[in-house]
Amino acid sequence: MPPSEPGWWYAEQPGSMARALAPVAALWGLVARRRLASAPRYRPKVPVLCAGNFTAGGTGKTPLALHLGHLLHEAGERPGFLSRGYGGTLRGPVRVDPERHGTAEVGDEPLLLAAAAMAVVARDRAAGAVDLEQRGASVIVMDDGLQNPQIAKDLTFAVVDGERGIGNGEVMPAGPLRAPLASQLAITDAIVIMQGSSPQAPFVGDLRSRFPGPVLEGTLAPAEDTAWLAGVPVVAYAGIGRPAKLFASLDELGARLVERVSFPDHHRFSEADARRLLALASRHDAMLVTTAKDRIRLAGAQGLLAELRESSRVLPVRLTLKPGDDERLLALVQGVLRKA
Repeated sequence: MPPSEPGWWYAEQPGSMARALAPVAALWGLVARRRLASAPRYRPKVPVLCAGNFTAGGTGKTPLALHLGHLLHEAGERPGFLSRGYGGTLRGPVRVDPERHGTAEVGDEPLLLAAAAMAVVARDRAAGAVDLEQRGASVIVMDDGLQNPQIAKDLTFAVVDGERGIGNGEVMPAGPLRAPLASQLAITDAIVIMQGSSPQAPFVGDLRSRFPGPVLEGTLAPAEDTAWLAGVPVVAYAGIGRPAKLFASLDELGARLVERVSFPDHHRFSEADARRLLALASRHDAMLVTTAKDRIRLAGAQGLLAELRESSRVLPVRLTLKPGDDERLLALVQGVLRKA
């Protein structure tokens, strides 16, 4: 788990640390509420769809953004992805070019988005939206940005991890929420629960009772045949919001995990990391398996990092919604397109 996400955030009830940080969290929540209530600085001339989340850390926003981009492409639209470019040095607006840019410049998620459609990174989201309009995007898909008030949105999705939920329900730093939950629910049009292998958590029912809009359920399923994993010894490694999701998926697919190595989200791999992982694979005579997001951070690397990239195989995944919810999601998107 990343250092910014302490384990006690995800306790069922606020503990002593959360209570100690309550005054700071109250101030954070006040600022966040005012920010969410502020009028947007720019209203784009094209529809804006946003895939965000209520909490800090990864929940599956990028897979949802990619899914929305696919639906829009199938509808004859020209989607353009808009990202802050977390972890990158470029302030933008700049169109992401996988042949020219690396994660050091634009971050990891924008490179995944750019492989599917036009993608722009911009710290100033309003400037990024203008840039996408000028480049001919007919619809803008924001990857993250639910709490960003710079541009008006036409359809907002909040992605929730089906196992971790909203943690102890407190605002940062006393808990994982980016803003008070009621304020975030007020600006959300639909919720997507990313289910894992565990039974549905009790918080889902509570969320449904508090939110009047659609609550859809989905999962990250393999995007291709996975017979190559059956019975194979695997050293799995990941630097994502919750590496355990990769490990659980590999277990379910029949891989024999001999090592599970977790890194913080958006981790930049070092030569020491590569040496360690390659040594583990050699010791166990095992295959190295990681996520697309992790492997893309190794693009353009040299030395042991390049060897790690070439030795690692990706488990590709895509968002799959439960029967009926895929039609509901499509209807939401089509409704925005009709209004436009």
